[in-house]
Amino acid sequence: MTALSPGATPTAPGGPTSGLAPAAPSAAARTTRRYASFAARRTGQALIVVVLAYVLVFAVLAAIPGDPISAQLEDPQAGYSEAEKAQIRAFHGLDRPVPVQLVVSLGHALTGDLGTSLSTSQPVTAMLAAAIPSTLALAATALVLAVLIAAVLALASRLLPEGPANTLVRALPAAFLSTPNFLIGLVLIQVLAVTLGLFSLVEPHSPGSTLAAALTLALPVSAQIAQVFITALDEAAGQDYAEVALARGLRPGQVVVRHLLRPSLLPTVTIIGLVLGEVLGGSLITEAIFGRSGVGTLVQKAVAAQDVPVLLAAVVLSALVFVVVNLVIDLLYPLLDPRLRGKEDLR
Repeated sequence: MTALSPGATPTAPGGPTSGLAPAAPSAAARTTRRYASFAARRTGQALIVVVLAYVLVFAVLAAIPGDPISAQLEDPQAGYSEAEKAQIRAFHGLDRPVPVQLVVSLGHALTGDLGTSLSTSQPVTAMLAAAIPSTLALAATALVLAVLIAAVLALASRLLPEGPANTLVRALPAAFLSTPNFLIGLVLIQVLAVTLGLFSLVEPHSPGSTLAAALTLALPVSAQIAQVFITALDEAAGQDYAEVALARGLRPGQVVVRHLLRPSLLPTVTIIGLVLGEVLGGSLITEAIFGRSGVGTLVQKAVAAQDVPVLLAAVVLSALVFVVVNLVIDLLYPLLDPRLRGKEDLR
């Protein structure tokens, strides 16, 4: 047996060692890696959905017969020669097969070039850039109002004692949901603009008019959010931990804030993402009621003129917004519910 020299490192049975084994990654590091992988996977899926939406919308619009260019070219009063007709069709890419048009259009869209309007010969990107701010202000204000109204109704349903007031609060979402947008808008115009004079009908983009239009859009949307929020709060209130909290002497408001609110957020956040499509679609009607110019007005004109590039850009833009919002909601799930962070595979 050989003695070890001072400072020598002992060898384990079976051969020399290179030192201590690397420390296992901490639970926080593993969770972070899983979440990063989950976020990358969800982002990739969202990009695929947007591309597929572009292809599907392009195929549907390409199948619609006719376009404004052909109507203008075939008009005898226009006096175009055959060479001029061919040149105009080539300029807009209409002389190519549909699959080639799709590939070229998708390639341009990926670089931010959405083409040229067939009816106005303006860049579609510029037309959308001029219309988006008005629609964005309307949709964002409506969504914020819808969430606030839903939160007030849901919290009131838990905090108000049983009785007529509580019954009325729980019945309001159904009433909002059954009332059409155009009726709400006409009533608000009659009451707020004509009777009270709070905003002018000749200034559709004023703050007062924008708020009234957003409220028109928000009331039916808030009903869906409130119904889900109220149901989630009721389910959480029936759990053992809520009853224990009440037995410990906590007031109803404290129980709601400390124990009921967080578990009720997951279904509520989910429905907020789902109703976004209704907010975008409802803006078309709301803009027409209040005489606002935005993406809705742009789409209406494009439909009347069969302006395919404008329609394609507007529909894909709506799909992009919807996908992005739902992607954000998916990424928020593990942050809102700690139980999801411990899963080996976030799906």
